[in-house]
Amino acid sequence: MIGNEGEASVGPMVGADLEIDLTGSSPAIAPLFDASQTYAMHRGLYIRVVKPALDRIGALLALIVIWPIIAIVAIAIFITMGSPVILRQQRVGLFGKVFTLYKFRTMAPDRRGSQTEFVGDERRRTHKSANDPRITPLGGLLRRTRLDELPQFINVLLGDVSLVGPRPEMVSIVAQYEPWQHRRHAVKPGITGLWQISETGDKLLFECTQMELEYLEDVSLSADLSIMLRTLPVMARRGGI
Repeated sequence: MIGNEGEASVGPMVGADLEIDLTGSSPAIAPLFDASQTYAMHRGLYIRVVKPALDRIGALLALIVIWPIIAIVAIAIFITMGSPVILRQQRVGLFGKVFTLYKFRTMAPDRRGSQTEFVGDERRRTHKSANDPRITPLGGLLRRTRLDELPQFINVLLGDVSLVGPRPEMVSIVAQYEPWQHRRHAVKPGITGLWQISETGDKLLFECTQMELEYLEDVSLSADLSIMLRTLPVMARRGGI
């Protein structure tokens, strides 16, 4: 019951300012410049020890508490859309390493062969589009409330994602980054973050990246708690609750 939705191929990208390194145990985006300078930042005790520990503890507790919601969503997806229920997508994480991200499925089956393929300019300029005809009514609700991202707590347990951090971005979008934008990968991507709790659905990718870089200026327990506390009201508002 696991499939792929919008999964970008991982291979050499001609014309991009980066290349894909497949020589290691996991593929990575390898910027063609001094990565030590790109990812340079102060890594104090919180980033090195406290934040990873809190991530795993928080994710485990969250999965224990929300497993009934996960079960209900999974059943609803299976009834309305069939299999698969969980999707796998290739995203770029810490230091440019590519990892598999888990999400609930939100689009109709066989979308690549569908007559309603969405290829408008809006898709290239923004992260998501509410007008994408491939998104089902249930999928739209899951996206608005961020419930489609609940499986990402598994990614947190695996160590690929943090509870708070920049948006885990697709390989194809990172391939279009300018060198300065790769600094967002100096920390792990997060389930929630500044981009997720702000009204940025109509903003350009460039503006969203700049916003997420602001998080790197204050990676702290107080900042992470503030973002997490602001996440629930945003989810409720977008879901019409």
